[in-house]
Amino acid sequence: MSFIKRLFVLLIVAALAAGGAFYYWAQSPLQLGKPTLDVTIKPYSSVRSVATQLRAGGVPVHPVLFNLLARVMDVGTKLKSGNYEFATGVTPMEVMDKLARGDVNQYVVTIIEGWTFKKMRSEIDANPALRHDTAGLPDADLMQLVGADRAEAEGMFFPDTYLFPKGSSDIDIYKRAYRLMQKRLDEAWASRAPGLPYATPYEALIMASLVEKETGQAVERGQVAAVFVNRLRKRMLLQTDPTVIYGMGDLYTGRLRKRDLQTDTPYNTYTRAGLPPTPIALPGVASLAAALNPAPTDALYFVARGDGTSHFSTNLQEHNRAVDKYLRGEQ
Repeated sequence: MSFIKRLFVLLIVAALAAGGAFYYWAQSPLQLGKPTLDVTIKPYSSVRSVATQLRAGGVPVHPVLFNLLARVMDVGTKLKSGNYEFATGVTPMEVMDKLARGDVNQYVVTIIEGWTFKKMRSEIDANPALRHDTAGLPDADLMQLVGADRAEAEGMFFPDTYLFPKGSSDIDIYKRAYRLMQKRLDEAWASRAPGLPYATPYEALIMASLVEKETGQAVERGQVAAVFVNRLRKRMLLQTDPTVIYGMGDLYTGRLRKRDLQTDTPYNTYTRAGLPPTPIALPGVASLAAALNPAPTDALYFVARGDGTSHFSTNLQEHNRAVDKYLRGEQ
C-alpha cells in the first residue's frame, strides 16, 4: 500500500475514533456535585457563555465539546435563558436538548448595570413570559405601585437577574428590583466614609449613577468617584459627558458636539453646578460602594487613554498635558 493510501486510511480511522469518542462523551452521564442542581442561564448568552454558566453551577460540561455538540445538533442560536434543574446522570446531549427546548423551572429577566430606566422598561415589556400589567403606565404611577416615595424612577431599581414563574406580573419584577436597590443603598450608606458631600442617600445614588456611566474599568470606580467628590467639595463643575447625553434624550445621535456641552439642560454639568437632579442610569453595587467610599486621592481630572483606562490628574496643567497626549496625539 502506498504512503498516500496508508495516510488516507489512518485519517479515516482517526476520524472514526474521534467521532466515536465524541459520541461517547455526549451520551455519558455527568456526575453533579449534588443529586439535583438549579442553574440559571442569562439572556443573550453565547454557547461558550452557557457552558461557563453550567460549569459554574456545577454541571461539568467540557466547553470545547459542548460548543461542538451545539453545532452538531444545530442549536447554537436556539439555547434559551431561564432557570434549569439538572439531575445527576444527565448527559451532555440531554443538557443541550433541555436548553434548546427551553424546559425551564423559572424564567428570567436580566437588568444590566448602566441601563437607563427606559431601557429597563423596554426589556421587561419585551419579555414574553411576563404578564404586562404596567404597559403604557406613566413612570410616576408605576413608582406608586412599587411603594416609592418619589415619582422619579431613574436609578431606583437594582440591576440583577430576576427569576419568576411564567405568567407573573411585571409589577412583581419592579417591586423586587426597587426593594433590592433600597436595601443595597441602605447598606452602602451605613458604611459610608465620613465627610462626603451628600445630604441624603438619594444624592449618593445620583453619584453612583455617574460613576457607573463614566467608568471604563471596574478598578477605577473609586478614583472616578473621588474626582467627582473632590470637585463637589471645591464647588467646581462636574463636567461629565454622560449627564449631558442623558439630558439630550432622543436628540443624542451618538456624537457629542461642542454646542451640546454649551446647551443648558437640568442635566448639563458643564452649565450647572452640583449633582444632576436625578440619577442618569441604574448603578450596580460596585458603583454604590465607590460613591460612598471613594479612593483616597486629590485628583480633580481624568481623561480616557484610549485603551479603556483613564489618566488621573491633580491639577489643570497636568490634565491638559494628558489631553494633548491621549486625545490630540501630541507627544
